[in-house]
Amino acid sequence: MDYSKPSRPEPRYVSDAVTVAAKILVVGHFAVGKTTFIGSLSEIAPLRTEERMTQAAAHVDDLRGAPDKVTTTVALDFGRLTLSDDVVLYLFGTPGQQRFIQLWEDMARGALGALILVDPVRLAESFPVIELVEKYGLEYSIAVNSFTPERYDEAEIREALDLLPDTPVSYCDARRRESSGQALITLVRHLLTRTA
Repeated sequence: MDYSKPSRPEPRYVSDAVTVAAKILVVGHFAVGKTTFIGSLSEIAPLRTEERMTQAAAHVDDLRGAPDKVTTTVALDFGRLTLSDDVVLYLFGTPGQQRFIQLWEDMARGALGALILVDPVRLAESFPVIELVEKYGLEYSIAVNSFTPERYDEAEIREALDLLPDTPVSYCDARRRESSGQALITLVRHLLTRTA
């Protein structure tokens, strides 16, 4: 039999050496890539609560930006990333639709910060997400998730989202581990400057 090596290490428990665990929210509007982002970074098989989309939601979920989307997160995504022997991040992804807004309060409780994924061609859909993150008092950074090689101007992104000058903006392709990792590093560095 021909076996291929699994792409992820076998699931493992968190080391007893871990002394710092931080909860990070990965948020954004519907179909922006939150599930993909967490899946690309998690060292364990991510917990996903995806369900097939139905005709009943066709009038609610705007698929113009993601016409091939067939599933949607209905509760949360969860992943884990060990940064060092004693530091681990828990990544929690929230559903992007307004009808799941009740989950946000519980998800935001205890979070160190939030990474807000935005689609550069659907920036207006990010306003409700940014408002919620600010409502819960979370520090955040913006990650422009683009599946095309085109790079959008940071100044235009900042202006369109009405960001404060010290709000970090990074670029990523949520499908790629290294790219997603750089966006997460940008958030963590921002959080460290805010808590220092």
